Amino acid sequence: MTIPADLKYTSDHEWVADPDGPVARVGITAFASDALGDIVYLSLPQPGDTVTAGEPCGEIESTKSVSDLYAPVSGVVAEVNQDALDAPELVGSDPFGQGWLFTVHPDGSDADLLDAVAYAALTGSPS
Repeated sequence: MTIPADLKYTSDHEWVADPDGPVARVGITAFASDALGDIVYLSLPQPGDTVTAGEPCGEIESTKSVSDLYAPVSGVVAEVNQDALDAPELVGSDPFGQGWLFTVHPDGSDADLLDAVAYAALTGSPS
């Protein structure tokens, strides 16, 4: 399983790119997408919504279950990945690329973010 070193992770299996920048991109990890199976529907926060680190902000529905999506950082949602909404299977096939979920203008608050090594240890994956 791929765990990109340039991202930060939550213990709930979300990733965030550039959490300290002006715009942070959010998605779920390959570990999460593998556990979910075939993803069939996404419910995401909308642009202008405020999300709070560590709190649910959406849902991901698969053929196996419905899972909460947790915000890795607090801030205002800037953009939603319409391609992923139109084709939720992108989240499973390319979770770190085309399957990203939304972007947020972070306010400096974040959940307890993990680096790639700590996330690999959490999931039992090689780093």
